[in-house]
Amino acid sequence: MVDERLTGFGRDGLRFEVTDDGPLDGIPVLLLHGFPTDRTSWRPVARLLAAAGLRTFAPDQRGYSPGARPRGVAPYRLEHLVADVVALADAVEAATGHHRVHVVGHDWGGAVAWLLAAHHADRVASLTVLSTPHPAALSRALRDGWDQRRRSWYMAAVQVPWLPEQLLARRLTSVLTDTGLPLDDARRYAAHLGRPRDLSGPLGWYRATRSSTLGAHRVTVPTTYVWGSRDFALGRRAASLTAEHVTGPYELVEVDAGHWLPETRAEESAAAVVARVAAAD
Repeated sequence: MVDERLTGFGRDGLRFEVTDDGPLDGIPVLLLHGFPTDRTSWRPVARLLAAAGLRTFAPDQRGYSPGARPRGVAPYRLEHLVADVVALADAVEAATGHHRVHVVGHDWGGAVAWLLAAHHADRVASLTVLSTPHPAALSRALRDGWDQRRRSWYMAAVQVPWLPEQLLARRLTSVLTDTGLPLDDARRYAAHLGRPRDLSGPLGWYRATRSSTLGAHRVTVPTTYVWGSRDFALGRRAASLTAEHVTGPYELVEVDAGHWLPETRAEESAAAVVARVAAAD
């Protein structure tokens, strides 16, 4: 075990930056951000987890880290996104000695976390997902009725090449604040993805979904799903269906909040993580 901070890890010639917080001997927790945020979205949550004795590892994921922005759509398939997190878990194991880690994800990071737990249960001690339902539950909700299709209209809109990058780069701050994200956070994320070329990788996550081959299997690890009842993008139907796709110990925590839980509901989010880690260990 190496008694030092992890600043990054590599995979397939890419280099991912990582923020490593909390006590060096703390139980390791991976924090996976969503779109269009970055690892700084976890700062309020990470501080609370550190106070609870947990050691957190928050990466800038594929398309966000300066050294991990491959061109094209194919590199952003789900199987690559999940493999990146397995590589992070390997780096964390080298740094801490823990083969299994606790995993937390929000938004797209939540989707990756569900798939990681489904396909690599041997590496996941527990799972806490903020906002994002199980992918199979979301697919069912999209088929079942108009509400989730209405909420998910943007997923089809960003399939158009080139134009979404141009439009979002100009309006990203206002788009984010209009959906409930605090202004300071919106400005920080917009500065990170302020040019059209900076958005190509993050939008590649959406564009590569149809060609991805990773199945959305049931999850067997202990799981907590935290859902905001005022989430603009993810409705109640998918939140309710998620329980049917978890066979391990499961809890749904509903909060009176919108989509941006790490930034706006850090205390509730951290409490859910601490409770799940404590119950799993």
